Amino acid sequence: MNCKEFEKKIPAYIEQKLPYAELKEFCRHAGQCGECKEELTIQYLTTEGIQRLEDGGAFDLQKELDQHEADARRRIRFHDVFLHFGLALEVMAVSVIFGVVIWILA
Repeated sequence: MNCKEFEKKIPAYIEQKLPYAELKEFCRHAGQCGECKEELTIQYLTTEGIQRLEDGGAFDLQKELDQHEADARRRIRFHDVFLHFGLALEVMAVSVIFGVVIWILA
């Protein structure tokens, strides 16, 4: 992902609407590119700050952004585990089918 694509995806990230593959790529880029990480922080603080001011509530936006990022990492880990588990089940199913075919033919 390049920086221009990253910036376009910031609103979807803030709204937690990025699909798994895009979220994973987005988080990877944010971890590697300081300028994009800073842009994300600015947009998050601006977007959420304006909303909070309108609502009149107290807030700690940096803490909320950190929590948002932790939630994104947790969703990525969950999907990664799910994908690996699914792959393991597929391998087991193919092995069982292969074993049954060999047993029938023997």
